[in-house]
Amino acid sequence: MTTKARYEGVTEWFSANMPEPQTELHYDTPFHLLLAVILSAQCTDKRVNMVTPPLFDAYPTPESLAAATEEEVFPFIKSVTFPNNKTRHLINAARTLCDEFGGEMPSDIDSLMKLPGVGRKTANVMLAVVWNKAAMAVDTHVFRVSNRIGLTIDSKTPLETEKTLVRHFPADLLPKAHHWLILHGRYVCTARKPKCPECGIRPFCRQWEKSHKND
Repeated sequence: MTTKARYEGVTEWFSANMPEPQTELHYDTPFHLLLAVILSAQCTDKRVNMVTPPLFDAYPTPESLAAATEEEVFPFIKSVTFPNNKTRHLINAARTLCDEFGGEMPSDIDSLMKLPGVGRKTANVMLAVVWNKAAMAVDTHVFRVSNRIGLTIDSKTPLETEKTLVRHFPADLLPKAHHWLILHGRYVCTARKPKCPECGIRPFCRQWEKSHKND
């Protein structure tokens, strides 16, 4: 199967079966999405969604969080991974938003990556989810699923995967494709025991093709 045919098959199936995929992180403003995405690094969305409602209530704006101390913020997020580092990231990101961007969320990747705790993946999530821009955030699910299916071939880094996916998916579908691959990796194409028998994109999967070529 050609790369073009693989992408077309995957895109057609997801477009029909998951036409409006959404992030599973709960948020009400771009600022609160930023906090949730920072907290979600190496942590489940389920856990993040448990801790964010009181955090959001306490700190509705960048200005309110920028004025907080680590001792005040830590109790809200102590059950997530790396809470000490993330406490500092949240407060410093809020302060940078206030000091450099007038409390407004920037909408370009370079500005977003100036915020403490915001790497390329987090910045791309913000671009795709908030502004529906042609951005591809590569987390562990996207990286794994893309290699397995054959959307990428032996990709070594998230950036390499990102560039390949951006090159092959239609630009207007990239924000959706980001969610397609995350959700597929989270619930179907899981790390240890992928659920191949119930996978709708199995006909376009390189690994399935290789393992069943003599069937």
